[in-house]
Amino acid sequence: MDLLHHLALGFGQAASPLNLLFCLIGCLLGTLIGVLPGIGPIATIAMLLPITYGMPPVTSLIMLAGIYYGAQYGGSTTAILVNLPGEASSVVTCIDGYKMAQKGRAGAALATAALGSFFAGCVGTVFLAAFAPALAAFSNDFASPEYCSLMTLGLVAAVVLARGSVLKASAAVFLGLLLGMIGTDVTSGVPRYVFGIPDFYDGMNFLPLALGLFGFAEMMGNLENPTGDRTVVTQKITTLWPNREEFRRAWPAVLRGTGLGSLLGILPGGGAVLAAFASYTLEKKIAKDPSRFGNGAIEGVAGPESANNAGAQTSFIPLLTLGLPATPVMALMMGAMIIQGMAPGTLLIKERPDLFWGMTASMWIGNLMLVIINLPLIGMWVKLLQIPYRLLFPCILLFICVGVYTIHSSTFEVMLTAICAIGGYFFAKLGIEGAPLLLGFILGPLMEENLRRTLVISNGDPSVFLTRPISAVLLAFAVFLLALIVLPQVRTTREEAFQE
Repeated sequence: MDLLHHLALGFGQAASPLNLLFCLIGCLLGTLIGVLPGIGPIATIAMLLPITYGMPPVTSLIMLAGIYYGAQYGGSTTAILVNLPGEASSVVTCIDGYKMAQKGRAGAALATAALGSFFAGCVGTVFLAAFAPALAAFSNDFASPEYCSLMTLGLVAAVVLARGSVLKASAAVFLGLLLGMIGTDVTSGVPRYVFGIPDFYDGMNFLPLALGLFGFAEMMGNLENPTGDRTVVTQKITTLWPNREEFRRAWPAVLRGTGLGSLLGILPGGGAVLAAFASYTLEKKIAKDPSRFGNGAIEGVAGPESANNAGAQTSFIPLLTLGLPATPVMALMMGAMIIQGMAPGTLLIKERPDLFWGMTASMWIGNLMLVIINLPLIGMWVKLLQIPYRLLFPCILLFICVGVYTIHSSTFEVMLTAICAIGGYFFAKLGIEGAPLLLGFILGPLMEENLRRTLVISNGDPSVFLTRPISAVLLAFAVFLLALIVLPQVRTTREEAFQE
């Protein structure tokens, strides 16, 4: 009965005219940035964070969440029709989706992607509604040692699951930790790493770093490497429904992708991208005839598209229950909650049930909106690809600068964003991911605070981390992940998996 009461509360929040409007805006924006290559949900959410200052907390988070899972829908449209993934999680959809379109089955591929995404999004939201309160209740046993160990596990997972060199990912995490220490020490009141700059006394703002790493740097990379010619499938789409054989092959892949994505979305470092790649690999491994993959196998569309949407929904679980952002997008969502004066974590569901259940209900509504607005508007989304990126760039640049300036009316933060952009650009050149750095920046101050509190309570005895069962298990899992990455066999397999 409690669940029904909470869902009634959530739908009451989500169905208000204001929240419905911003849910629709978020879904439309998400689809748009999913269609347009080179922007992505990370940069878009970072750019829109400034405008959430004047919005109610529930409304702002509903809009930002709609952008995230809406991008999973939009990315599949261009992947199938143009062989160009609008979003990272749609990369694998290109392989078989575009081949289906070339064979005159574009409608079937698009419908399979949309309906599979809708089903997976709904199931992922069920996971969120069912397991998040239980996990939040379990997390009531968490104290400072457990939180510190949890943050450690999150940072280790960010290193292990980052693409490319483990050493570079580790360096990015440590740099993020150092940047998170800038400002006045809460305990002693002594300024740290401020270099005599008054603007740093309150710490380094989250937005300049996020926008520099994922907004400016992404745009500079796109301007340097233009997309070139885009071959759009021009055959008229006569039907949007798969035939009986395609449906028979697709629905088991949708179920497997949904289950796999729901589980991987919960893990630190998981999320939509990892879920899509894992689903495609699974479908290819269990297929009776793997040679069909790469030549228009509908399972290669149904599985990954279901997995990325399920992973997008369940990636909210660790953020809303434990205060642990599992992906860069969740780190930005955490930043949005902090901007609104809320602390994501164990007490969020108890203290702000309207926010948690309102967001949860809005995901069901948003997924329904996305099916309705995506399939009829396919032609319009494809026409948007004709807009040259060089025309989009100045508009986005102006929007970023105005947004950063209006937060504190500070030109210093605009300059800081430009400095972070240059750093992000060179990081991309050196093959260093920005996600571990951002997670280090977000989690570092929280980890330091809980570490200090633990050592004060235990009179400086670090063994408390091992004598408390939950803390010991979390640290053991972190050590296990580190040991796996050191083993030559695992390291080789990891490199091969990312290469594939």
